[in-house]
Amino acid sequence: MQVKFQKSKAFCEVYKRKPGSEKTVIHYCPGCGHGNIHKMIAEAIEDLGIQDRVAFVSPVGCSVFAYYYFDMCNIQAAHGRAPAVATGVKRSRPDMIAISYQGDGDLAAIGTAEIVHAANRGENLTVVFVNNAIYGMTGGQMAPTTLDGQKTTTTPYGRNPANEGHPIKVAELINAIEAPIYIERVSLQSPATNAKARKAIRKALQYQVEGKGFSLVEVLSPCPTGWGVNPPSEGRNWIKEHMEPVFPLGCLRDRGAEVEGRSLEPRQEITTGVHEILDVPPPGVDSGDGRPVTMEHVAEKYRDPEIKVAGFGGQGVLLLGIGIASVGMELGYHVSWLPSYGPEMRGGTANCSVKVAVDQIGSPIVADIDILVAFNLPSLAKFEKDVRPGGTIFYNSSIIDRKPERTDIDAVGVPATELADALGNTKAANMVMFGAMAAKTGLFKVEEVVSHLGSFIAKKKLIPLNEQAVRRGAGYIAEKG
Repeated sequence: MQVKFQKSKAFCEVYKRKPGSEKTVIHYCPGCGHGNIHKMIAEAIEDLGIQDRVAFVSPVGCSVFAYYYFDMCNIQAAHGRAPAVATGVKRSRPDMIAISYQGDGDLAAIGTAEIVHAANRGENLTVVFVNNAIYGMTGGQMAPTTLDGQKTTTTPYGRNPANEGHPIKVAELINAIEAPIYIERVSLQSPATNAKARKAIRKALQYQVEGKGFSLVEVLSPCPTGWGVNPPSEGRNWIKEHMEPVFPLGCLRDRGAEVEGRSLEPRQEITTGVHEILDVPPPGVDSGDGRPVTMEHVAEKYRDPEIKVAGFGGQGVLLLGIGIASVGMELGYHVSWLPSYGPEMRGGTANCSVKVAVDQIGSPIVADIDILVAFNLPSLAKFEKDVRPGGTIFYNSSIIDRKPERTDIDAVGVPATELADALGNTKAANMVMFGAMAAKTGLFKVEEVVSHLGSFIAKKKLIPLNEQAVRRGAGYIAEKG
């Protein structure tokens, strides 16, 4: 008999979602437990034959990297909000299998409200809670599950219960709620405990398939990097010696045999009244004369564009992205806007992804860029390589002292800062660029941009200045031809 070992089909064959990588191995730190847990979840999904039905919800933290590896529907949630997002998935699509995959800094800190209330409602979800007693992703700070006396970057003398409280025992906390049907704490300490962890995760998913209700599996997982344990293999022993006495292993509740499966009917989609309430036209219907929206008037290379706007925080990068999306929505297009910025925001780096389309948008992620708007040199250097051949780069030539290096794209230099200064306010550079982009691409008419400035600029007294800026940017393009 020939035995073939291969990774689960629930994983991507090649991990192309990881930027700049087409690897076939995961990237986690040596000794990290996430890879083991991923494998257990993937194998259970494949065994149960539910891959095409799974919505994998992961929030902020190392858990978010699951998106790179699982070949299925992935939803990235705001910090701590994965149970709320998973609830939305199940309420709208009860046939889906929703997995909320969370770390301790996420679930047990900012996400306590979401996990408690999802459990209390008995949502038919599977929560996989990774407990490594530390904020592993951001440098090893104290987490809600950090042990008494444990040293971290924010408790260099050890966690003091009199000052920081005791570690939160999540499984016991959820066990105090009546609705959950299955709660178990497992460990990645040894092959034997790994086998129990694999069994627990499979059971939790099986119960969801059967419509039983809310399940939570807490996994004690090693984080040798965050703990400062060397060699990494010693992380397993650290779990047994330090974590298991505080977080005892075992099944706290299993009512799967006594609870009958239930099914929820999908909520009826509201198709009338919503757009009237929001005072926007339905997607696909022009806001002016009721005609179906098309992009036939737009050059083919600019139709349904995927746009990236990037620069320093404080340059109006995110507002320009909101403006593009807002004008598109006002004109009846489908739109999406997804921001990304550093914690320092003003003065730091910021970018946003914008899509404007005639048809529905499946994902807000912009990977292959049709239009890049770069306000500074670092942004041009970072994103120039991601522009599609034949795409267009608008760059702020007031600040960026070189042209794009690519020869297979169109490069449009706009002295946005200089033109805004001439109007009396440097901050209007983003609207100068908006006008230039509209005039060059034909995606929006300049008058359409001007007439809808109030849809995204809250302070009405600023609209006249921004109108001047839009017109000045469009005029610059007209002058240059």
